[in-house]
Amino acid sequence: MAPTQQQTKQAKARLLSGGKPPKARVTRYLKRHSEPLLEENAKSALLLRGIRCNDAMNTVLKDLRSTKAPYSKLLTKNNIIVPFGDFEGQQSLEFLTTKNDCSLFAMASHNKKRPNNLTVGRTFDRRILDVAELGIVRYKSLKDYGGVPKKRVGSKPMMLFVGDRWDIDPNYGRLQNLLIDFHRGDAVKKIVLSGVDHVIVFTMVEDPDRVNDDAVWNNPIIHQRTYYCKLKKNPTGGRTPVPYLTPSGPDMDFTLRRTEFATPEVWEVANRQPTTNKTKKVKNRKTNMFGETVGRLHLERQDIDNMGGKKSKALRKVDKDEKEQEKQEMEGELGKEMGEISAEFKQAYGFAKEQ
Repeated sequence: MAPTQQQTKQAKARLLSGGKPPKARVTRYLKRHSEPLLEENAKSALLLRGIRCNDAMNTVLKDLRSTKAPYSKLLTKNNIIVPFGDFEGQQSLEFLTTKNDCSLFAMASHNKKRPNNLTVGRTFDRRILDVAELGIVRYKSLKDYGGVPKKRVGSKPMMLFVGDRWDIDPNYGRLQNLLIDFHRGDAVKKIVLSGVDHVIVFTMVEDPDRVNDDAVWNNPIIHQRTYYCKLKKNPTGGRTPVPYLTPSGPDMDFTLRRTEFATPEVWEVANRQPTTNKTKKVKNRKTNMFGETVGRLHLERQDIDNMGGKKSKALRKVDKDEKEQEKQEMEGELGKEMGEISAEFKQAYGFAKEQ
């Protein structure tokens, strides 16, 4: 029987605060349902509509499903969900992402106060971790690029971020991390050049007409451009191919409206790294210039004299002969000494008798 939701929350709070460990049943449940430290597969994204959604935002969701395929799932019904400042809305998002096994989500909505609104976020341990609200100013879908080759299904993109504020502003730095996590695809150890077929460029610029306005400085425009990459032979020679970029879409211009990022404590827990792959340093062992492993052993002094062991038949016979020879020598020496003692006794006894 699984523990209740309240028991699970209390147990996680105790573990994070370093308090008393929970019951064994709750510990087993948390261990069985905990997030893995090392994610091998790509994260899936859940695409859904908000309370109101126009045709333009529906096109955005369909293009996101095409670019994220096969790690995406699109829900066609409207959902009464408000991600910011609404506990019930966050619970609904957590329920939908857990049910559909998705750790990323994107919700499109449209209203008078926030037109063409796209909310992008991610979860950790079935709880919302980061949420960012983007206001789309301009959008060009995949259908507008007719006859242009598209990315292959499941391919990884190259991503380029242009602008100083990606490194200066912590909010935009966290947004950069969120966008990389959303588009990165499968986790791989090596990259094959034939598998790199598209590039996503995020350029942050300020409005030249209102460069001194504080509102513009707080909300710069971010241009997202997607290019199809085709590698061709270098005309100048050499083995390294030359990439040729062709605009393929989708392209959008958006601004950052609202954010709700994780606290430093939760962010530290979410960034845990596995320790199983770390090699343990071995003492007294090194590799020489020939690739041979050389080691040094430190042993205690052994008492060889009192060390017992099984002897062979030949050794036992030699020991027996040596013992018999020693016995004969001892008996000979003893007989010789007894003879000397008796001669002295006779000499002394005869001398006394003559007197």
